[in-house]
Amino acid sequence: MNYIEILKKGENFLKNNNVKNARLDTELILSKAINRKREEILLNINKKINNKELIKFRTYLLRRIEKEPIAYILGFKHFWNYKFFINKSVLIPRPDTELVIEETLKLLPNNKSIKILDIGTGSGCIVISILKERPKCIATAIDISRKALNVAKNNAKLHQLENKINFINIDIDKYKSYNYDLIISNPPYINSIDYNRLDNDIKFHEPKVALSGGFDGFRVLKKVITKSKKLLKIKGKLILEIGYKQKSRTLKILIENGFYINKISKDFSGIDRCIISTKL
Repeated sequence: MNYIEILKKGENFLKNNNVKNARLDTELILSKAINRKREEILLNINKKINNKELIKFRTYLLRRIEKEPIAYILGFKHFWNYKFFINKSVLIPRPDTELVIEETLKLLPNNKSIKILDIGTGSGCIVISILKERPKCIATAIDISRKALNVAKNNAKLHQLENKINFINIDIDKYKSYNYDLIISNPPYINSIDYNRLDNDIKFHEPKVALSGGFDGFRVLKKVITKSKKLLKIKGKLILEIGYKQKSRTLKILIENGFYINKISKDFSGIDRCIISTKL
């Protein structure tokens, strides 16, 4: 069976099992199974697939119809300008989170060296992307999940940053290192009702600890703000990703904790997604 035949069969199989983007997913799965780039496949469409590759291809297809996200099957995800290893221990990086990178870089001149804390680092994609763009900075990245930190450490090695980031397995409540210039965080902020409404791809495969913000969605978000008040230097910046309809209450918590609101950025859908604030 050649590439064009296997792609058609795979696409039909995914379509019949109600998988969105069936053609693209099939191409990516074939790319993974035969260890070749998609472009190579499309340029060599009549090349034959061997039995070992066919077994891998079918295995990945079966995982996809169980609604396992394509990023977990591939084992990586592109974010900002870089490629990151991922697995089910970490959240899949979203394009909306790139707003955090964008706003951070606006605050940091190329030649500036500052001390950064990333709360709930997950795959490490946020802090690693920032340090790739601003190599004079140093960072600490914390997470309550040891498995997530292992992924982040592997990504730091991938990008030659293992000596620039200190990874610590700890809850923000127990963290006691101070005098940071900048704190960044994409905390779990989905409330209980919205969590139960999530697509199966997300709800049954991505880590709940990285998504669920408790009953009202503010369990971790509030902790990050109150703790950042203690961990930041005076005039230090806090950059947060927030969820849908969380702007007003987040601003209230920030102001109550002595933060000045610099800016609120919207994502691609026009939703308030990123808040930049300063400790007074």
